[in-house]
Amino acid sequence: MKALNTPPQITRQVTSIRILMLLAAILTMSIGVASAQEIKLSPQYINIKNFKLSTGKVLEEIKVEYATLGTPKKNKQGEITNAVVLCHGFSGNYSQVTFFTGMVGPGKPFDTAKYFFILPTTLGSPGSSSPSVSGYGPKFPKYTVEDMVSAQFHLVNKHLKIQHLKGVIGASMGGIQTLQWITHYPDFMDWAIPIATASEANGRALGRSAALVDIIKLDPTYKNGHYTEQPKKGMEVYFMSAYLWYFTHDHYSKTWTTKEELINGLKNLSVGSSKVDANDIVWREEAMMNFNVTKLLPKVKAKTLVIGVIEDELFPPSSYKAIAEAIPDAKVFEYSSELGHVGCGPHLLKAGKVIQEFLK
Repeated sequence: MKALNTPPQITRQVTSIRILMLLAAILTMSIGVASAQEIKLSPQYINIKNFKLSTGKVLEEIKVEYATLGTPKKNKQGEITNAVVLCHGFSGNYSQVTFFTGMVGPGKPFDTAKYFFILPTTLGSPGSSSPSVSGYGPKFPKYTVEDMVSAQFHLVNKHLKIQHLKGVIGASMGGIQTLQWITHYPDFMDWAIPIATASEANGRALGRSAALVDIIKLDPTYKNGHYTEQPKKGMEVYFMSAYLWYFTHDHYSKTWTTKEELINGLKNLSVGSSKVDANDIVWREEAMMNFNVTKLLPKVKAKTLVIGVIEDELFPPSSYKAIAEAIPDAKVFEYSSELGHVGCGPHLLKAGKVIQEFLK
């Protein structure tokens, strides 16, 4: 039978649909693990009374959402000895573990037969306390990455009674939290795997966040955070601009071959902005902008494997290699992905063997 050639315009439409589905999944963190059984997660919640922020302000109560994966192993004292904290990225929550295609499950790099994974939704992300779900709105105090990890430490150490972690893992903003963990609690874990990240906000990454925040704030309906309806235009342009950093130039050029396709494609991507709260985004971006643990890296005690994506425009090789150079005896592994920064999830399996060897 003679093969039928697909018209180029149809191919582009299909590719565009696929990229829309991928980015929508990144936004909602609902990507499934393709080569394993479905991962089923059930969120749980704890409340922390009188939570003190690094600024000195005290929140009367915060909620922390989390899920677990794997089976806890306990010593004679009843303490869990195989726990690993997996931190999520900017738009994620506890379910982002499913973003790591082919990486999670028994015998896989993130081995659920060996480790007990704790998956917290970070402070400032809906599910846990944030401006939108707390009822405080713009009165919700500004927080830092240190506060995010402090809440996670309370969950791990005070609530789950874990005295020591096997490790901490995270990609993108999750990698930032991983670096906060190993610098703020250097004796609390054996190893760490920060992925596609940086030890401080500087250069283009800092400028990007500052510009994106201003896009939202300059929408007249934002009203300094006191809006009655979401600032629709500001959020649309925010997401259009943010997505430009997620993939490589080549990937965009192959996906959308004309100016009209590109602009319409980005506008379609921004449709997801209606599911997100503006203050949540602004507060989280500003927490990232104030992050800096670079000077603390030489004091890290955890065995560290730094992983980066060569084509990542958010956190390029200079960012992740600087982390590895500063941490004593750290290893670094990089791989190529046309997905750019997004390749830190679906393509992380390229580092799978290196991760498995590292964890031995």
